[in-house]
Amino acid sequence: MTQDIAISAKGLGKRYRRGLRSAQHNSIRDAIASAVGGLFRGDRSEQALSTFWALQDVSFDILRGENVGIIGLNGAGKSTLLKILSRITTPTVGYARVTGRLGALLEVGTGFHAELTGRENTFLYGAILGMSRAEVARKFDAIVDFSEIRDFIDTPVKRYSSGMYVRLAFAVAAHLDPDILLLDEVLAVGDFTFQRKCMDFARQLERKGSTILFVSHNMFSIKTMCQRVIYLKGGRVAFDGATDEALRLYESDSRLASTSWFHPPEHPSIVITDFELFDESGAPRAMFDFGERVRVRVRYHAPAPVEAPHFLLSFTRSDEILVCNFSSFSDNVDLPRVDGEGVIELLTPPLKLVSDRYTISVVVRQRGFERVLCAQIGAAMHMRHEIFNANAFGVFHEAGQWRVETTTPPRPALADKIR
Repeated sequence: MTQDIAISAKGLGKRYRRGLRSAQHNSIRDAIASAVGGLFRGDRSEQALSTFWALQDVSFDILRGENVGIIGLNGAGKSTLLKILSRITTPTVGYARVTGRLGALLEVGTGFHAELTGRENTFLYGAILGMSRAEVARKFDAIVDFSEIRDFIDTPVKRYSSGMYVRLAFAVAAHLDPDILLLDEVLAVGDFTFQRKCMDFARQLERKGSTILFVSHNMFSIKTMCQRVIYLKGGRVAFDGATDEALRLYESDSRLASTSWFHPPEHPSIVITDFELFDESGAPRAMFDFGERVRVRVRYHAPAPVEAPHFLLSFTRSDEILVCNFSSFSDNVDLPRVDGEGVIELLTPPLKLVSDRYTISVVVRQRGFERVLCAQIGAAMHMRHEIFNANAFGVFHEAGQWRVETTTPPRPALADKIR
């Protein structure tokens, strides 16, 4: 059984210092920066600094050919784990053993040089991943075709969009033909068509026997790609097993958590304290039929007065497509200020969204579309319909008005045929 294990982690832990690099340096650059900083800080500040564990006692075995998702809320330790597995950083305690050729795509443009062209960076990044120049040259056309940026391959990458970075970086990493591929949230930057293309490519690698570790906040991608999920919570393994159960736990813990793109201040000016879904009559619901109205009730707490707040309720499909926003500002709701405890409620129009799972998030801005004060995940709901689904009907379905013209001559009557 041991020879079938691609990745083995035992008691992994990673400790960091808040506000200062650790005394144990991972590079000469870190050591020099720490020494120079010490001339100005003095020893007393070094002693006073606190530490925190990004990972604690993380253990698991991953077999060859497994697709494993790594999920968790912000700060759970997902990226730290992949950096240890890819040997970018060293663990404070424990060990990780990786057997096989490793390809890692951890950050957009990692290994790229901004002044070099896409062609030059393809060879550079390939070398960083362990490919020979001859191997990159042999696979170059396939890499460029996969990335879909041939017209810009001789353009310096400093002029690339983040999506173009991801396309090229993923194409190089994928054509490494890795035994193990580590992906950290990078596909969130690409468009939906490219994401699907990458998922299909990952399945091809899986059929070849490759192992894939996939970190993402996109639960649709996790469910599509992974048969097993490791759920990290506070740097520890909270669950390791079937995807559906892991996603259920994640969804439960995500309720009222900050969204992945927003980092709340230490003392927020407003916080969402409760979020409830009802049907039009006020009965609690999580499953709705196509065309039903949804009543959303949001409770908040503002420690100090907030002038002219703007509440937005965002409906996002399971593949992270934003399908609609309901805005108190755009709907001219009279809300000059909020202070202390309060409730705001929305009754949607009939929702003709296709059958799927949707997450509703709350964003509070100040004075229209100015500064974001709060962005939290509310709850998930399911829309139900026998025919209208995302594969065939996109996002929503509304009946159209049809008119038919035909130049086909009328079919002869049976009596005419007999004569």
